[in-house]
Amino acid sequence: MGHNGGPPLDDDEEPPGKRLFVRYAWKAAHAEVWKTPPRDIALFRLRRAAAAGLTYEEYTSRLLDSGRYPQAGDTPRKSEDDAK
Repeated sequence: MGHNGGPPLDDDEEPPGKRLFVRYAWKAAHAEVWKTPPRDIALFRLRRAAAAGLTYEEYTSRLLDSGRYPQAGDTPRKSEDDAK
């Protein structure tokens, strides 16, 4: 009663190769984001990172995560792990 002929909701089987594709997609996206930027952009980020008291990697990670350039006066975001 009430069955509409759709797929079962508790079907835990994944199609073959799904995990491989997801892994490939994540690796490709990671490589695209972290590719080496042009020299001028890298130097710009390095100067801004030093002014904000961050390493180049931290600065770039925050830039990619939030979509905005970290500033010297920004306060670091606290995660739930830091509160414990």
